[in-house]
Amino acid sequence: MSDDAAPRQSLLAHQLHWLALLDAYAAAHPDEHEVVACFRELLSTDAHAARRERREGHLTGAAWLVSGDGARVLLTHHRKLDRWLQLGGHADGDADLARVALREAEEESGLTGLELEPAVFDLDRHRIPARGAEPEHWHYDVRFVVHARGSEAFVVGEESFALAWRDISAIAHDPHADVSLRRMARKWLARGG
Repeated sequence: MSDDAAPRQSLLAHQLHWLALLDAYAAAHPDEHEVVACFRELLSTDAHAARRERREGHLTGAAWLVSGDGARVLLTHHRKLDRWLQLGGHADGDADLARVALREAEEESGLTGLELEPAVFDLDRHRIPARGAEPEHWHYDVRFVVHARGSEAFVVGEESFALAWRDISAIAHDPHADVSLRRMARKWLARGG
């Protein structure tokens, strides 16, 4: 029996699912032990971590939305953050973070026929600046690969200034790209994209 088996017995089913996803991710990415520990602490101590009302920080779901040929990723020029990022957003209490990632990809791109990979692709914890009545807080972003299987003609929604298909190899080598985008691009290329 593992050291954390007894504490896990008191967790809710969705927390156990979160931790199973995290365990698989940790096994695949042993060099990311610090971020995994951060997520493990949140996921094992707060059954409501997917609720936006959790002021100090909450889970979000995101999509590494790749083109049919696997060479490009769809990015958003995020309206609130004014940066090029992957698609994603708040879970709003939905404990199924893969479903959140797929929903956000569909809503933010207007694409249909998307296909989700169920394993966690990347984890990123980052600060969100205060805006209006919303204080500064943490986003615990759980990212999944989503494949565009049909038309790649996107529709720009109200949350974006713009959307664009970007070459993944170029992102991996762009020192000006967001650090987490470069990391995901390198992960994608390492697995053969």
